[in-house]
Amino acid sequence: RKEPFVPASKRAVRWYTCGPTVYDSAHVGHARTYLSFDIMRRVMTDYFHYNVLYQINTTDIDDKIILRARQNMLVKNLEDDASVDFGALSALADKALAEARTKAVEKKDKIRKELDEAVARSDSRSVTEQKDLLSQAALKERNLENDARAIAAAQADAAASKDRSKLIAAAKSVLADMLDREKGHTITDHSVFNAHARYYEREFMEDMDALGIRPPDVLTRVTEYIPQIIDFIQKIIAKGM
Repeated sequence: RKEPFVPASKRAVRWYTCGPTVYDSAHVGHARTYLSFDIMRRVMTDYFHYNVLYQINTTDIDDKIILRARQNMLVKNLEDDASVDFGALSALADKALAEARTKAVEKKDKIRKELDEAVARSDSRSVTEQKDLLSQAALKERNLENDARAIAAAQADAAASKDRSKLIAAAKSVLADMLDREKGHTITDHSVFNAHARYYEREFMEDMDALGIRPPDVLTRVTEYIPQIIDFIQKIIAKGM
C-alpha cells in the first residue's frame, strides 16, 4: 500500500544507501540499482525540492575482497619471479587446471547427492536450491573448459617466444586458486587488501559518473566504523539474540 512521505525534519531528507562490496568491477546489476536510486533522488531534489543528503557506504572489508586481493598478489609474485621459466610455468598451469577440474567434479557430485536427498524427503525448497547450485556448477565447468582451451593456445603460441605473460593471463583463474591454497596464508599485509578495495571503489565511482549518476554527498566505508560495528554486535550477543 502507499504511504505518505513525511520527512523527519521539514524539507531535509537524510538518505542512506548501501554501496557495493568493492572486490571486483561493477556489472549491469550495479548500474541498474544505482541508476534507479539516482532517478528517485533527482525527483526528490529537482521536482519536489527536498534538501537531500545522500550517503553511500561501501563494504571495503569482506572475505571476497581478502581472497581476490590475496590471489592477485600471488599471481603478480609469480609473474615477477624470473626463476620460474616458461617450462616450469607451463607445468604449474597444467597442475592448477587438473586440480580445478577435480574440484569441479567433486563439487558437482556433492550437489547431485544433496539434490537426490532433497527429492527423497520431498523438500521442494532444497530441491530448487540444489538445482540452482547444479546450474551454477555446470556454468563453472564450461568456464573451466574455456580456460583449458585458452591455456593450451597460450602454451602453443608461446612455445617459441617463451612469453610467460600470455600464459599467466590465460591460466590466471586456475593459478590463483591453486596458489591461494598453497601460499595464501603468507599474504598478511593489510595494505594489499586496502589497495584492492580502493582500486575497485574508484573504478565503481568512475563507472557511475560515466552513466551520468550524481555522486553521493557523503561516501563512507565499513573500515571507518569497525569499533562501532564490534560494539553493536557485542550488544546483540549480550541480549542473547
